[in-house]
Amino acid sequence: MDESVVILCTAPPDRSEAIAKALIEGRLAACVNVAGVRSYFRWEGESCAEKEDLLIIKTRKERTKEIISKITELHSYEVPEIIALPIIEGYDKYLEWVGEETR
Repeated sequence: MDESVVILCTAPPDRSEAIAKALIEGRLAACVNVAGVRSYFRWEGESCAEKEDLLIIKTRKERTKEIISKITELHSYEVPEIIALPIIEGYDKYLEWVGEETR
């Protein structure tokens, strides 16, 4: 299971589709879920509230740096939120599919 990882990223709704498609077409991700969220945060000393899309990206751990590079290339934010979390358990056949799609 440690070969798989979920990358979480928020993006402006007008950029999320392009990011998701680039990751899939480049075989960096097997699947990207996109869901609308409302984010509250502080940026440059100001309180902010933004409508964003949350991208949940399924891939292999070894593709993480490539994904981060591709997202920062396509993302409009100066400091985009990109974090990786390990998958500690999952359906074996699904995780095998993730591995196959990202080779």
